[in-house]
This record gives sequence, C-alpha cells and structure tokens, in this order.
Amino acid sequence: MAEASPPSPPPAAPKLLDRLRADLRTRHYSIRTEQAYVDWVRRFVLFHHKRHPVEMGAAEVAAFLTHLAVDRQVSASTQNQAKSAILYLYKSVLQIDLPWLDEVVQAKTPRRLPVVLTPHEVRELLLHMQGTTGLIAQLLYGTGMRVMEVLRLRVKDVEFARREIVVREGKGNKDRVTVLPENLIRPLQAQLDHARALHEKDVQAGLGRVYLPYALAVKYPQADRTWGWQWVFPSPVRALDPRPDARTGEPMERRHHVFPESVQRAVREAARRATIAKPVTPHVLRHSFATHMLQAGYDIRTVQELLGHADVSTTMIYTHVLNKGGRGVLSPLDAL
Repeated sequence: MAEASPPSPPPAAPKLLDRLRADLRTRHYSIRTEQAYVDWVRRFVLFHHKRHPVEMGAAEVAAFLTHLAVDRQVSASTQNQAKSAILYLYKSVLQIDLPWLDEVVQAKTPRRLPVVLTPHEVRELLLHMQGTTGLIAQLLYGTGMRVMEVLRLRVKDVEFARREIVVREGKGNKDRVTVLPENLIRPLQAQLDHARALHEKDVQAGLGRVYLPYALAVKYPQADRTWGWQWVFPSPVRALDPRPDARTGEPMERRHHVFPESVQRAVREAARRATIAKPVTPHVLRHSFATHMLQAGYDIRTVQELLGHADVSTTMIYTHVLNKGGRGVLSPLDAL
C-alpha cells in the first residue's frame, strides 16, 4: 500500500501589517490613507523595539505621540494622523476594547489663514512652468481642484461641450462639478492626444489595463482597457500596482497617473525662479482660486460648490483673507 502523505502544515497567520492593509481595503480606504496608516503602525512598533501592539496600551501610545511632538517636532495634524492610525489598529484590526481611549492626548490643531497668491504672482508662477506639470498647475488654479483630484481625472470626466469637469470620489468620497476654463480646452485636447498614444502603445504590448475602483474590472471585464477610463495625466513609465488585480488576484503592471511629488517639485521650483517669497505648494493655487473668485463678485455658495466643501463655514475662511490688511480696515496711521 502506498504510504499516506504527511499532512500539510496549516497556513501561516497573516502578519500584522498585512491584516491592517486587508482591513483598510475592506472598508474602502484610499491607497494613500492605507500607506500612511501602515507606515505609522510600523513606526510605532519599531519605536517600542518591535513589541507586539497587543502587549502595549495607553502609556506606549502616549509615549510615541510625545516622541513625535517633542523630539520630532511634527505638526498637530501629523500627530493626530499617527494617533488615528494606531487607534484604528487596536479597534478595527486587533478588536481590542479601548477603555484608555480618552487618556490618549489629542493635539490641538491651530486655525491658520491660507496662503494666497495675488493674480500677478499666479501669472508669474505659471509663466515659469511648462509641459504636463504646467498644465496641471493651470488646472489647479483654473478649477479649484485638489492636486489628487486633478491627477485622478479620467478621460470620460472632461466635458468639453459643457465646459465642465466632473470630479469623482473627491475628498469625503463625494462627486462634484467644477468649471473647465476656456483657455485650457486646446491644451487639454493636446494632452489627451498624448495620453491616447501612450494607451495604444500599452495595448499593443498586451497591457493598457488601468486601475478601476470597486471591482468594476470584474463586472465589466473590458472596461479597464477602454479609452474613457484612462487617466488624463498618465505616468511616462509603467509600474506594478500595489493592489492585486481584481480578476486574477495577481500583481499587474499598469500605467499609473503622474505622481503628486512631481507636481510639488515643479511648483516649488517655479516659485523659486519667479522669486515669490511666500511658501508655495500646489494647494496654494486652490486657495488662490477661491479668493480670486470671491474678489470677482461670485457668491460664497457658488464657490463652496466648486470647491466641494460640505459646510459653508469652511469656505468662509477666504472671506477672512479678503478682510485682512489695507482693503479691510483703515490704519489710524493713515488718518494722521
């Protein structure tokens, strides 16, 4: 008789960070939130000499947050993001009751006025930018979109005939419509011609499948190769997607969109060459869009809808910018 084969060993339990990733994807968190939370949990474990979080509690969490605030001198928002990641690990992944939740310090986030460029400064900044990043910067200022909303634009969401752009899955997973500037219609059409050439090249190589959310690639097997779902601003290079393919479960080589770091570097370099003394980031162009819209006489509700703010009080911060300085008050020195 043939000898019975030895029983196969039980599958190894998934590692902590893999469990965290799986739980975040189950709850449909964005890939950037997933990367940030995984990084903070890794730092938390390494800070405590690789002790398992099950063995730690409020004192260890507070010590790590104190280290970030005192030794690393991170901002309040960064400290609170680290806290959110660690508490998510305990509550959702490890499913450990948190009676000590109220004991963990919450950093007080200061209320700051946004940095806003003058129309002249915006003009100078854009004149020192060109190519793809220059077009992205013009869209940021011309539409009020966030940088990731611009980079995640799909071909199907640019409405040339209606002069509008549909922003899908913006902040808070909300859709909205914003304006498409007339001056950007021809540059955008040229960008789409470039993107189509890259897509056709990928399809000829047996690739060309773009990432689709919510397993749409399973429901519509050919949709990820169709032109309408492709990125408006595709990356010049292909790379392995960190998320497995929805059909096969295997890693897939895709052409992602342009990295936000490329836009940030280009804006920073353009501000340096334009000798703008203010700290300039891509998000400053969104602030400038809102402020200049209010200066042009548009009502605050219109600006709120274009920006995608859930509460008008968030948009009101730009009225504070308008009321500051010489245009808002008369200095007593000028009355002498």
